[in-house]
Amino acid sequence: MPSFGKAFETWNRKLHFYLGLYFVFFLWLFSLTGLLLNHGQWLLAMGGNDRTETRYERSIEGPSGATDLERMHDVIRQLSLVGEIDVPASQQPGQLSFGVNRPSDASQIRVDLQRHRVAVQHFDNSGWATFRIFHTFSGSRYNQPSSQRDWFITTIWVVAMDALAGGLIVMVLGSYYMWFRLKPNRRLGFTVLVAGFVSCGIFFAEFFA
Repeated sequence: MPSFGKAFETWNRKLHFYLGLYFVFFLWLFSLTGLLLNHGQWLLAMGGNDRTETRYERSIEGPSGATDLERMHDVIRQLSLVGEIDVPASQQPGQLSFGVNRPSDASQIRVDLQRHRVAVQHFDNSGWATFRIFHTFSGSRYNQPSSQRDWFITTIWVVAMDALAGGLIVMVLGSYYMWFRLKPNRRLGFTVLVAGFVSCGIFFAEFFA
């Protein structure tokens, strides 16, 4: 085998070892949270619905900023809240309403801009609820695709998830190569490969029909 081929096989095996070690806890996290999402009748999954609600009002300084988003950031700074800002499609005159979300808690905020009073409806999620939200939390807003993430922790989390996706692609492609090198077992591997593509294709055909 040429030296390039030997080097490629060496690095391919190393990538499998070390990417697998790095991503093992991420994979466990997504596997367990995926099970909780798929099986809502499980006792653990039911615990993921537990949350406590508190409501309060307080006075604040008039929100500063040239845009609604800047004023929202000023409000959550005064309230000592952190998380992703959820901006509604429209605002009531004289009010500033929005949400602040992170896996562990969420707040619905309504600011009276004339009286400088804020009403907060705050939800604290249980441990299992927080754990489950990790599976879907990305800071992305389906109704505002051009919006940016507000919380730097979300950005780091998304980068880690992108790295996980990229690492899995590399590992799968490397697995194809290692299977191809096992000449006596290609038939079984090809059968499994085709079965996987057919199974995935059936889901696509049904979901997009």
